[in-house]
Amino acid sequence: MLFSSSIFLFLFLPLVLLIYYLPLRKFRQGQNVFLLVASLGFYAWGEPWFVLVMMGSIVANYGFGLWVDRNKRTGRSCRLPIIAALAANFGILFVFKYLMFTMGILNGLGMHLVVPVIELPIGISFFTFQALSYVLDVHRDRGEVQRSPLKVGLYISFFPQLIAGPIVKYETVAQQIDHRQENWADFSAGCARFVVGLGKKVLLSNQLAVVADHAFGSSAITPGFAWLGALCYTFQIYYDFSGYSDMAIGLGKMFGFHFLENFNYPYISTSITEFWRRWHISLSTWFRDYVYFPLGGSRVNSKAKHLRNLFVVWLFTGIWHGANWTFICWGLFYFVLLVLEKFCGLGRGWPVWLKWLFTFLMVNFAWVLFRADSLTQAGQYLLSMFGLGQPGRPDQALLYLRENWAVLIAAAVFSTPVALKVRKWADARRPVLLDLGYALVLAVIFVVSASFIIKGTYNPFIYFNF
Repeated sequence: MLFSSSIFLFLFLPLVLLIYYLPLRKFRQGQNVFLLVASLGFYAWGEPWFVLVMMGSIVANYGFGLWVDRNKRTGRSCRLPIIAALAANFGILFVFKYLMFTMGILNGLGMHLVVPVIELPIGISFFTFQALSYVLDVHRDRGEVQRSPLKVGLYISFFPQLIAGPIVKYETVAQQIDHRQENWADFSAGCARFVVGLGKKVLLSNQLAVVADHAFGSSAITPGFAWLGALCYTFQIYYDFSGYSDMAIGLGKMFGFHFLENFNYPYISTSITEFWRRWHISLSTWFRDYVYFPLGGSRVNSKAKHLRNLFVVWLFTGIWHGANWTFICWGLFYFVLLVLEKFCGLGRGWPVWLKWLFTFLMVNFAWVLFRADSLTQAGQYLLSMFGLGQPGRPDQALLYLRENWAVLIAAAVFSTPVALKVRKWADARRPVLLDLGYALVLAVIFVVSASFIIKGTYNPFIYFNF
């Protein structure tokens, strides 16, 4: 079920809110059980069989959490339960996401294995990482163990962030499961945040996708159209993913949960390091806390170990995104750029505008690699950007630019904090008028988005694939 679907907007969400706030208003345990059932139903709507995989993950990690807690209380080592939790979670992820890819590699090396066709459960990387966070945070004393499997289930399966994040660490919401405080201010702010995210997805990302899909689906394109397609995909994936995160954070607030931010205007970054502090913050934080720091981070006694730690994190980041060489090379491309920044002084002393331009270009090239179906296609597309590919119609770029220039300008403007600054400026002078104007803008965004949804086509979120 998509957030940007009529059945979610006009049936599922209103029904869940009504039941949560009317008959269950003062019954926290009942609210938690209801949200768990609703979340499982939300996932089962599109994945009727794979909900069993998620339920198996919930039961297994509930048991691992109890095992870790028991060993801690009795003074025994937690090494065995942690290893078991890692093996079980990564084992499930490997079977569904990487087994076919691995067997294909082995066949390429001369083996003759029959590669099974395994369908990928939507969002498996997200809920697997959250499940692991529960066990690891219990081990690190960052949250109390849950004696109720239903509460573990709610944490792992809560529908707002279940399919495409943000990845919510257990320590962030451990207290909120039983002690959250719902109020009108949070509810209204959550509604506003949800509408903003809906507009990002429907009015910007989906429109940019038309240009990007045509460009990446063409075998012969002009350099101008190649650059336009890459630029459109750069903005498409940002508004697609940050739009989902906005909707998830907004939905969480409607039910009293507070999730951490997942994006902070990444395209204004002036270095690759800064970009990854602003892009998919929850994933970067997860790898930092559970992989990079345990390996020693940057506080190791040699440059070689620091390089190793960076390499492991970015190799895993690439692999996390998918079973394809394009994702692995995408992660390692960022590893190389970060090494050049941290150890070779790349960008040091440059003017700010040049640092921004270089960063944006590198991110743009990385998205080409990310979007391509294969390394061959990525190489061909990059060559086309520099006039070295098969030429296409000379008016390709102009035709699409004429139809989408307004969307591109809006995408560029709203990828910066200019709207936030204007709102702060106006709030200091005419707060009442600003509130009325903001409410009117949100109403227009919702109505226009809803009309697009009702008459539009199916367009899933990009990160559903991960």
